[in-house]
Amino acid sequence: MKIIWNSGVALLLVTGALLGLTLPFGKLAVEGGIPPLLWSFVISFGAGSVLLITLVASGRCMKLDRQNLRYFFIAAAISYAIPNLLMFTALPHLGAGYTGLMFTLSPVVTLVMSLVLRVSRPSRLGVAGIAIGFVGALLVASTRGQADRPAELLWIGVGLLIPVFLAAGNIYRTFDWPRTSGPIELAIGSHLAAALILTMLSAASGQTASAGLLADMPLLVVAQVAASSAMFAFFFRLQAVGGPVYLSQIGYVAAAVGLISGTLFLSESYGPLTWVGGLIILAGVTLTTRAQRGS
Repeated sequence: MKIIWNSGVALLLVTGALLGLTLPFGKLAVEGGIPPLLWSFVISFGAGSVLLITLVASGRCMKLDRQNLRYFFIAAAISYAIPNLLMFTALPHLGAGYTGLMFTLSPVVTLVMSLVLRVSRPSRLGVAGIAIGFVGALLVASTRGQADRPAELLWIGVGLLIPVFLAAGNIYRTFDWPRTSGPIELAIGSHLAAALILTMLSAASGQTASAGLLADMPLLVVAQVAASSAMFAFFFRLQAVGGPVYLSQIGYVAAAVGLISGTLFLSESYGPLTWVGGLIILAGVTLTTRAQRGS
């Protein structure tokens, strides 16, 4: 565990892989009748609660000062509540693999934002890797999803909003990171805040009655909570170790997991150009990880 915790590359691969599992899990849940708001709540409340229990069991506590509370709710909205809602709404229309590939646009948006705001400056090799990954992402986007079910432009547009919010969250979390709190505390606070936001949205839209549907798929709920809890524990550590631009590379790993799992387990079918784009994205990830090792 120490090897993973102290290695940017290991954190990137583990976090991205766990994020990728959210795609097939989410598609199964939404197709089973779970509203996107409710499944987003399951992720945030489940991860926040498990990590909170772990924190309390270790004898530590959280600081709830003004700075932390501000950070919790802003990060919750732009990093988790909104992107997850968009993702689970688009999943039935785009497929797990194609929706995951939308994550690959996050690094270039994060890079542009970080350069404009002067949050960080990646190396030339890192920029090259992101640029190559972006070319692959554009190629994938041009295929419009599954070979036998091309997606409507409306849903592609919804999917394209996901990386915009993810990038904004990457930048915000670095810019306003509370120096008195560690990664686990920030993960707990942000996700419980996201759960509260999603609860209010569910109540306002009359979807709280759907909570009973979760009892029909207990194994899926447990699997999602376990994957999310582990992922977010590593997620904030990766942000601290690698910075916002490097963190955004988890989208590439998650996209690969989503594409492969969608094809193998969810009967999704993608054309040759989608797979070629995926290989180009993989080349971009290879360059960015080399750049990180050399920094």
